Amino acid sequence: MYDEQKWKKAAAFHGHECPGLAIGFKAVEAALSHRPANSATDEEIVCVTENDTCAADAVQSLLGCTFGKGNLIYKPLGKMAFSFYFRESGEAVRVYFKGGSSQNLDRAAYMDFLLNAPADELFTFTAPSFPLPEKARHFASVACAACGEKAREDKLRLRDGKPYCLACFDEYDR
Repeated sequence: MYDEQKWKKAAAFHGHECPGLAIGFKAVEAALSHRPANSATDEEIVCVTENDTCAADAVQSLLGCTFGKGNLIYKPLGKMAFSFYFRESGEAVRVYFKGGSSQNLDRAAYMDFLLNAPADELFTFTAPSFPLPEKARHFASVACAACGEKAREDKLRLRDGKPYCLACFDEYDR
């Protein structure tokens, strides 16, 4: 049985209940079951999500992983997979949604199935294929030579020795 209070918290953050959110909710539950004993939470848990779906909202609302804190990282691979890293212990697990029995189920029944199915039925668990991302860095802001707006220095491009933001920079591609 799933924790209904946590489910309601995730749904409130996301704005509604849906199967995608249920997948993320169950991925978080599965990751936490793999968490080392006595491990810290918040910025010590890092999630690399391979999708930008409703499921990622469950990760944000339940684990506190966010882009702003630098412990939620998006790798646009198009897979319903999440790699969870526990900084203190160095342990990690990749949780991949392999699907579930959705034959002949309407949306509500499928969501109920997802919320109540055992994690092993929904996911495969492997080691992540990429290392623990480094902690978030702070970068200086530099004014673009074209528009004058400031951008992080690591997101600028140089042309004729002048800094240009990505929006103003004419990419050279041939």
